[in-house]
Amino acid sequence: QVQLVESGGGLVQAGGSLRLSCVAGRIFSFNTMGWHRPPPGKQRELVAAITSDGTTNYADSVKGRFTISGDSSKNTVDLQMNSLQPEDTAVYYCNVRGRSARFVPLRDFWGQGTQVTVSS
Repeated sequence: QVQLVESGGGLVQAGGSLRLSCVAGRIFSFNTMGWHRPPPGKQRELVAAITSDGTTNYADSVKGRFTISGDSSKNTVDLQMNSLQPEDTAVYYCNVRGRSARFVPLRDFWGQGTQVTVSS
């Protein structure tokens, strides 16, 4: 069974930094790994993602502040968050779009979420 384990959330003052990490256990292969967060009252939105070939994608609101990196050999994805602002406060969810085994359909897997709180 695929299990995503997240770490690195916490409380930080505005302007500070945090690093989130996610390990995808028992994943056979993945297309993308990334992080999502829900804006207040809305569904989760993409924060940043990285494909298996290293292509990255960022939400406009975090470009220049956040950096995503991954290690496909270890099935890990990290999110370095700099210059954090109060509006970055949210639960951040690790997401993997991949396969749990050969010949099974591609699907999304989600972590349980890690809280990031930025105080002003």
